[in-house]
Amino acid sequence: MRKEAERAIALCRAIATCSEEPGRITRRYLAEPVHAVHALLRARMAALGMSVRVDAVGNLRGVWMGRPAHAKRLLLGSHIDTVPDAGAFDGVLGVALALEFVEIARKEKLAVNIEVVAFSEEEGVRFGVPFLGSRAIAGKFDVELLALRGTDGVSVEEAIRNFGLRPEEIAQADSHPELDGFFEVHIEQGPVLESEDLSIAVVESIVGQTRGEMRFAGTANHAGTTPMRLRHDAMTAAAEWMLAVEKFVIEAKGLVATTGKIEVEPNAGNVIAGRVGVTLDLRAAQDESRVEALKALIGIGYEIGKRRGVSVEWHSKLDQSAVPMDERLTALLGASLEACGYPDRVMTSGAGHDAMVLAARTPTAMLFLRSPGGVSHHPGENVRVEDVEAALHVGKDFLRRFSSAIR
Repeated sequence: MRKEAERAIALCRAIATCSEEPGRITRRYLAEPVHAVHALLRARMAALGMSVRVDAVGNLRGVWMGRPAHAKRLLLGSHIDTVPDAGAFDGVLGVALALEFVEIARKEKLAVNIEVVAFSEEEGVRFGVPFLGSRAIAGKFDVELLALRGTDGVSVEEAIRNFGLRPEEIAQADSHPELDGFFEVHIEQGPVLESEDLSIAVVESIVGQTRGEMRFAGTANHAGTTPMRLRHDAMTAAAEWMLAVEKFVIEAKGLVATTGKIEVEPNAGNVIAGRVGVTLDLRAAQDESRVEALKALIGIGYEIGKRRGVSVEWHSKLDQSAVPMDERLTALLGASLEACGYPDRVMTSGAGHDAMVLAARTPTAMLFLRSPGGVSHHPGENVRVEDVEAALHVGKDFLRRFSSAIR
């Protein structure tokens, strides 16, 4: 599998050159470079004898038929959008490996139909809401999402039309009615497998997460003429809340939280900030603890605002429950690890993935690869060829088991 692993890595490197920013990997939802990504993937799909289309939300989808057209199918893939200044493998490796699995199925003449999907949006960077691509395929795309606008002023609907697609056809993106499962391969994006010197692991569940924005509204005023005691400073209120979030989750158990983005008005060095928006990304394996923590953090924000004479509003953008993977497919995947000579390591994902959305639509399984150094969402993100080989060996065995199980 060395050749196949190197080919998958090379495809990821080629896709990495399709970027909005010279010298950096940045590829937001339906930005112009996505056309180039689609061209690269279309060429590979065509070489594999797959039929290819782009659905109305921008997902690139290729189908290989190994059984009669009416038979059930396995969905494979991951996302192709990135965070700003990203690495080359987050999401994209899952698409590259999905195409290698089609190659394997062809050579093995496996009795399974495979659909490979390159999800157009997972990260939530451009419009502040993630999983636009997988929501459409899962039949969970809310039409209200079309009105969302990014910082460039463009709405989701306009972005779709500008890409040459028809948003009124998004409902048709819902996947094959007899879809029998979804399998996603993804880099771990953390240090656990590296610390245990393991190449791969089975994901048994994905943590729940809340995303939203705390908005502080004070009074913009002159930095030199407004006494400290008479200020209603939205920036200092936001800063106090950010530190309170950090303190809260450090003292709690099983929580992680990130206040990763700030928007300030008027954003001038000699003006007291009148409005500040701070994003919150809160995650936990247990939904109850996440919900309780969110309630407490919102309460802390309101208390800070009251004390500082600043109004506070919470705006929710995502409330995703923890998602277990399908027991049957996870057991098949675990058996494949053991059959291929790898420890049957099972772990929980601390990151969100398209698999958590598809799990509501179809039985879903997920495999992690080691992230060297635990680095992800960073230009230093990398993979080891031997780990990619391991994923290919396990995936090959899993496809055999899957095709036998659904006959």
